[in-house]
Amino acid sequence: MRIVVVGDVMLDVDLSGEATRLSPDAPVPVVDVSGVKRRAGGAGLVARMLAEDGWPVTLVTVMGDDDAGRQLEAHLAGVRLVSGPSGHPSPVKTRVRAGSHPVVRFDEGCGKAPVPDASPAMLRAVEQAGVIIVADYGRGLAANPQLRDLLAGLAGRVPIIWDPHPSGPDPVPGVAVVTPNAAEAGKAAQAYAGFQDAGSQDPAVQDPAVQAGRILLEQWQSRAVLVTKGEQGAVLLRKGSGSPQTVPAPRVEAGDPCGAGDRLAASLAVHLLAGRDLGEAAGLAVRDAADFLASGGVSALPDHASSTSAARDARNQAAPRTQGGSRRRTREPLLLARTVREAGGTVVATGGCFDLLHAGHVRSLAAARELGDCLIVCLNSDESVRRLKGPDRPIIGQQDRAELLLAMECVDAVMIFDDDAPVAALDRLRPDIWVKGGDYKGARLPEAELVEQWGGRCLTVPYHPARSTTGLADALAKVG
Repeated sequence: MRIVVVGDVMLDVDLSGEATRLSPDAPVPVVDVSGVKRRAGGAGLVARMLAEDGWPVTLVTVMGDDDAGRQLEAHLAGVRLVSGPSGHPSPVKTRVRAGSHPVVRFDEGCGKAPVPDASPAMLRAVEQAGVIIVADYGRGLAANPQLRDLLAGLAGRVPIIWDPHPSGPDPVPGVAVVTPNAAEAGKAAQAYAGFQDAGSQDPAVQDPAVQAGRILLEQWQSRAVLVTKGEQGAVLLRKGSGSPQTVPAPRVEAGDPCGAGDRLAASLAVHLLAGRDLGEAAGLAVRDAADFLASGGVSALPDHASSTSAARDARNQAAPRTQGGSRRRTREPLLLARTVREAGGTVVATGGCFDLLHAGHVRSLAAARELGDCLIVCLNSDESVRRLKGPDRPIIGQQDRAELLLAMECVDAVMIFDDDAPVAALDRLRPDIWVKGGDYKGARLPEAELVEQWGGRCLTVPYHPARSTTGLADALAKVG
């Protein structure tokens, strides 16, 4: 179940401040630095994102024996690190920003480096992966022949996401998906005969990203290529499928795009590990990357190793225990259900709109959680609520409703669904117990026949009259 990130790491430094005057020595802005942030970059950023989200992650890399390398180790707190010596200074990339505008970037130790060795411990760590992300940043690790042979052998049975770099080698054959951005895909495709930016008469092929993706799919011999196009989303091309899949991106007010590709690769790994189809995983990963940018991107990440450790400790203290006493940290519903089930635990699920949380909800959810080892809430999406409750509902959007539910100690994960009834969500989740409020008064639950197909049970928990979302909404409307 462990996610293994393989690739090159660097230390990223952000200097931020205001520029209100020009230098007297030359017509360049003077930036009064008011903030300094340091973080792990490259493959280290991918691994750190996963660790911050509570995933068991191993980072396989090489490190320099210098001050920057030691800072990198501190900023990778929470990540299982399996590294060998790079034999070279640690790369450091320093960006200077004036307000929201980038001014300049300084690169130190970022020159071309020879291919590093892969130690036996590094290779063993890769062999233990449930899913692999190759985060190539052109520093040579992805070109190591032993590592490449191992990855090629694993590609048939372990999902591998390969995030390529213009200075790096081609992906090994058979990986699940390669994730170049449009510029990277175009540059890589130009190395092969047949690429034409002008496209053809086929409207689908007129998109240069589609044309480049098709060439790369054939040349790289991967099972799929996902070409990302920034605010335009992405396009997914699969081996054996003639039609590309357009993956739209939600509109966000995004500034600095740094880290979006790393967020996408990390999210793809999570969704593939949960057993999702690549098409669905790609759609969710593109949305996750957009949400990441909308929430501030890398600038919103904590910058000190101590804050990473403190956040992890706080999550562990808040996380519920399994039967054996160990703490669960994942909140991805499908993977959580599988993890609890494989450990011999009982998966409990319930559902509803939860438009305005009230005491009745809290009591019912707490009672449901007592029936097993985790509680997953199937939450009606905004569109679903509108169809069920009318055009004025929901009062609170689905992401805020999910966040409020997850803030409750008794709720372990939330699965948002778009249908009027949670039939498809239940069929994927397959809980051991499906719980509804006791207002059914002995009637057979509508989901009973479905749940019983996989040996599950349907139960009710006490219903608390005079407490309802509609009543609360009406009362609030009168006050307003």
